Amino acid sequence: MNLVGRQDRLLLGGLAVAVIVVFARPIERYGLSLAREAERSSGLALVPALLILVAVFLFHQQGKRQEARARTTAAEADAKQAGARAAEMERLVNLGQALARSLDLETIRDAVLQHLPKLAGTEDVWILLRVSGHWQALVGPARDTRREIERAREHVADRALAGDLAPEGLAADGQYCLRLTAGGDIVGVLGVPETDGPIQEARKRVLATAGALLGISLRNAQLFHEIRETSLRDGLTGCYNRTHALEVIDSELRRARRSQMPMSLIMFDLDHFKDVNDRYGHLCGDAVLAGVGVKMRDALRGSDLKCRYGGEEFLVLLPETPLEGAKRVADSLRRELADMRITWKDDSLTVTASFGVSVALPAEVDGQALIARADAALYRAKDQGRNCVRLSIETAVVA
Repeated sequence: MNLVGRQDRLLLGGLAVAVIVVFARPIERYGLSLAREAERSSGLALVPALLILVAVFLFHQQGKRQEARARTTAAEADAKQAGARAAEMERLVNLGQALARSLDLETIRDAVLQHLPKLAGTEDVWILLRVSGHWQALVGPARDTRREIERAREHVADRALAGDLAPEGLAADGQYCLRLTAGGDIVGVLGVPETDGPIQEARKRVLATAGALLGISLRNAQLFHEIRETSLRDGLTGCYNRTHALEVIDSELRRARRSQMPMSLIMFDLDHFKDVNDRYGHLCGDAVLAGVGVKMRDALRGSDLKCRYGGEEFLVLLPETPLEGAKRVADSLRRELADMRITWKDDSLTVTASFGVSVALPAEVDGQALIARADAALYRAKDQGRNCVRLSIETAVVA
């Protein structure tokens, strides 16, 4: 048990100070008399020396206190910088992890929008991708959709492509820009507006690291897309293969059912294709099929699914297209194919095709049934003279 409390200690301290004040003058006189006696007996100037020592001691203590404060301030600054570096490293790790999970541009865009503004220190960060010789915006502030701003960014990106920007980045036209590279190829440009003055070196290092991660991720997404497209497409005609087409048809049927929009399907088959192979050989037959693939890409919309269903048989899926529209498309494609000339060695040959058209029934869920109706209409076209278009019987009854 503590017999002396806090208030008791305060009282004892006050008494001690009072005693010192009471006896200070006698003690001072006694000390000074002793010092003077020692000076007379020894012949030394003790009092000035003592005053000098006291002054030096006080100055030394003041210096030590200032040095301690300086060390404390420096330690706090170092701790703050270390915390900032740790936070930036954590953001970079989070960005890298998000990009590692991203295999397409949509997920990369989501990862960039979530993590990159914190690393760049601004929401106005932008990214342009180089796609087929043109610039495509991946990320950019929504309010900066004006054409002059787009042209300014593309101008800076063109300079980066031409090699005007140093690999570590360079300020140009009020923007700090970084190349996004992978394997020595430029896949895009990252830009940060210098609205608050030049970008600091520490920020540049962070952006360079983020840019390296982003460049590799974008290149991986491009390679993944190319591999996926190769696996889904027929190498001879460039059309999608049968497996992928069936998946898309089922997906479009569900979408058409939700949106109550029409969806049509065209199936066509090249007439007398076996005669081409028998007369000119299979290499000539391959050239004909490749020409059909090119003609389909030229004559049809980009949103239309073009599929090599098997052999010389093709499918065309027309989203949001009614029966009459699909019939017009089939007639147009039929004429385009009939006018196409295939040069093979010293000969020139033409081909025709027979077409069957069907439209999705209300609330239809079976893609195979839709294909079967188009296939039945196709065989009626063949039976009725070839090089013509026929509608499915079930479609005509419903209409």
